[in-house]
Amino acid sequence: MSDMRSGAAILVESLVRQGVEFVFGYPGGAVLPIYDELFSDTRIRHILVRHEAGAAHAAEGYARSTGKPGVVLVTSGPGATNAITGIADAYLDSIPLVVITGQVPTNLIGTDAFQEADTIGLTRHCSKHNYLVKDPADLAATLEEAFEIATTGRPGPVVVDIPKNVQIASADMPNGKAKRKKRYQPRTVGAADEIAEAIDMIAKAKAPILYTGGGIINAGPHASQLLRQFQRKTGAPVTSTLMGLGAFPADHPEWLGMLGMHGTFEANMAMNQCDVMICIGARFDDRVTGRLDAFSPDSKKIHVDIDRAQINKVVPVDLGIVGDCATVLEQLVSAWGERRGQDLSEWKARIRGWKARDSLAYPAGKDAIMPQRAVERLFELTKDRDPIISTEVGQHQMWAAQYFGFMGPNKWLTSGGLGTMGYGLPAAIGAQLGNPDALVIDIAGEASIQMNIQELGTASQFRLPVKVFILNNEYMGMVRQWQELTYESRYSNSYSDSLPDFVKLAESYGWKGIRITSDDELDAGIQAMLDHDGPVIVDCQVSKEANCYPMIPSGAAHTEMLMHGDEVYGIMADEAKALV
Repeated sequence: MSDMRSGAAILVESLVRQGVEFVFGYPGGAVLPIYDELFSDTRIRHILVRHEAGAAHAAEGYARSTGKPGVVLVTSGPGATNAITGIADAYLDSIPLVVITGQVPTNLIGTDAFQEADTIGLTRHCSKHNYLVKDPADLAATLEEAFEIATTGRPGPVVVDIPKNVQIASADMPNGKAKRKKRYQPRTVGAADEIAEAIDMIAKAKAPILYTGGGIINAGPHASQLLRQFQRKTGAPVTSTLMGLGAFPADHPEWLGMLGMHGTFEANMAMNQCDVMICIGARFDDRVTGRLDAFSPDSKKIHVDIDRAQINKVVPVDLGIVGDCATVLEQLVSAWGERRGQDLSEWKARIRGWKARDSLAYPAGKDAIMPQRAVERLFELTKDRDPIISTEVGQHQMWAAQYFGFMGPNKWLTSGGLGTMGYGLPAAIGAQLGNPDALVIDIAGEASIQMNIQELGTASQFRLPVKVFILNNEYMGMVRQWQELTYESRYSNSYSDSLPDFVKLAESYGWKGIRITSDDELDAGIQAMLDHDGPVIVDCQVSKEANCYPMIPSGAAHTEMLMHGDEVYGIMADEAKALV
């Protein structure tokens, strides 16, 4: 029996069949047929954002915190181009999104019609895959494949561009799964001989280290549990990239902290001095490796990744294992069995010596709150509620990574690869929708929060109790820090002039506003934020010139970290200019 429906109706039904509960979007002419279908369909809740970039970041926050794909719906032209930053962000950080964009009618494509943009061309290099659907009969199969590609293998954003006339035209809605070829078959299981070789290398190691990344988070909570099992069996200490925080508990005695440019002394030294490195779900990003020829120069390297293209892409490895992190970890745990590795006591003693440097120590504030202390107190007062933390991008992001302890996966939402200012607030909104009973806090900077501050209205409209904790130093702090270290303190356009009154701004949106100006107000201000059952902005006014350490200058090795108290003025200025 035929079930003829419009393309828009087929799209909505396909989303329902995929279990979609939220669509983050903004209407426009080229998607009005879809919005008309959503008008009377109560199975999907549309979240009206204030900007299409906010839609993409909110979908990222939802996806990252729930493990489900985020769905975005925007119009053609500027709707699609505004969403591209979020698409690129999701691509670099491997976040599963399905982004549905409207397009001008097929007969107008290529004529520079009103609100026309080459969405397929624009997103080709920042999406995992994209489609231009020209026939409504192809919609159901295309949507089904889009969700499969977005969520399996290395996750990422998939763009589905749908001309307006395709949304209006009719086709038969398939009963059940659409008939299509199985075109995407990522390898998930590590080869048996490679697993055996890895076990042999790790068992013989006298100074091993587990270098973990966001791939473990993406592989699901089971992967984090398997990582903990494998660590117990091998005894190897664990470090993580920015995106991998939470895969291993921050209070574990074998946790070294984050590594890389703003990582701990012990994590970077252990990476430099290890004899076997087991990289699981990380991609040897430049902010992790520093100077490549000095990166872990004498170690044997094992790289586990589901994306074959990442293996040997940046750092040559001795053994590459293509597979899903959870599956490969399960294989490693099983293959290790009850064997005993080498005596690691000397290795652990060296690590204790590096930890004794206390690289995250910071000077006491004279007349202002130190931002590091603000994050420490925020952690202490919220840890019992197991909060979800998002961030914007900058110094506050690094302080959150350093001083907020993450005990489990899917609690840390940040923009790693693209470093997108304005990410945190919409990501927190998406996370709150996906986790309605959770405490969700966006740790922000006063500059970054203004990038998508209009999304305060989204939280107000949908009555979401999101908390925003601003570390307000009146600077674009990371820019100012680089200018101090490498440009002889020439602070070109890094001071935040004409800042809004964040308390009054919060109140104008129906939020509660709180201002904290001194240490003795800090705990009470945080508690007042937690006691309010609606959305809150906290304007925490911190030291204006505090810097984020440890820090590896551009062009330096892991053994060349700068710490608080080091003489840093003018260090490696020429090399640093190349990165900033």
